[in-house]
Amino acid sequence: MKINLGQLSTRPVRKVEEPRYRELMQQYHYLGDLAKIGHTLWYVATHGDEWAALLSFSAAAWKCGVRDRWIGWDFRHQYDRLKLIANNSRFLILPEWHYPNLGSKALSLCHQRIAGDWRIHFGQSLLLLETFVDPSRFHGTVYRAANWTCLGLTRGYSRTRDGYSTVATSPKLVFTLPVQRDARAQLSRFTLNPIYRTGAPKIMLTVQQMRTLPDFFNDIPDPRRAEGKRHRLSVVLGIAAGATLCGMRGYKAIAAWAKDLKPKARERFGCRRENKKYVVPSESIIRDVLVRVDPVKLDLALQQWNAAFAKEDQSLAIDGKTMCSAIDEAGRQTHIMSVVGHETALCLTQKKSALCP
Repeated sequence: MKINLGQLSTRPVRKVEEPRYRELMQQYHYLGDLAKIGHTLWYVATHGDEWAALLSFSAAAWKCGVRDRWIGWDFRHQYDRLKLIANNSRFLILPEWHYPNLGSKALSLCHQRIAGDWRIHFGQSLLLLETFVDPSRFHGTVYRAANWTCLGLTRGYSRTRDGYSTVATSPKLVFTLPVQRDARAQLSRFTLNPIYRTGAPKIMLTVQQMRTLPDFFNDIPDPRRAEGKRHRLSVVLGIAAGATLCGMRGYKAIAAWAKDLKPKARERFGCRRENKKYVVPSESIIRDVLVRVDPVKLDLALQQWNAAFAKEDQSLAIDGKTMCSAIDEAGRQTHIMSVVGHETALCLTQKKSALCP
């Protein structure tokens, strides 16, 4: 018997349907029911008014060597980016619905809509789907038919309350499917694209801000020697300030942000033109300028930019920190006091403070 798969559709399980979903999962899935913890979406595949299959997508596995090597991300970035991966933690085709291609069709339909559903429910983008298949029970045929890629086997350790089991007992096949075409490249980038970061930056620079930002640094003396200067000081400082306003932290992140600027953005910042291309300053140039520039004059210029473009804050927060590796002339650690706007989350000024009592 055949059915018309064109009539198959998927949708999130409604609140009133959750007891039925859990009952069916407990009754027919070999792993039983799975609690809805954290970021979890339950789907039902329907044919007309009848339920044909059940699926669950939840948080990604914390560690998976074969997946992590395939992505190629640095372990320092991994845990901050796991939120961009969803795990297909359950997939159940109900007993009366074992028809050819129904499983792969249901997976494909979920793949088409999950990014939008995830954003609506959790306010977070998705880049990649993953799942684990027990090879002692299944071959992963339905995932292969839905264009998922088998990366290999896990080492077989499972999570416990105390961490991980000490004995490898059940290696699993690991399958992945990109939600975005460049998912692997995005996840492994040194600097994550701002649109995928949780707590997105408060400022996304406008055309006017990019064009005028370097102007605020025109009056700052250039500490570099006259010969060999490839970029105007105002351009280097403007790009560094723009990157920082967009959430970048550190020389590498600022340089990576600059390198990702499109030609129009580079032109707006006033980058020099070389061989018909706008060239941005390198990490070494950015580092050299920021280390040597007059911090008082730089702070004054940033305050002027804040006065011109920042929104008015209803309240201010004063924050203090000790710079661990910064020693003053007397051999004492440097203490910095910052004033930050509550609404804009912008640092309005920073001053070196006296020793804490």
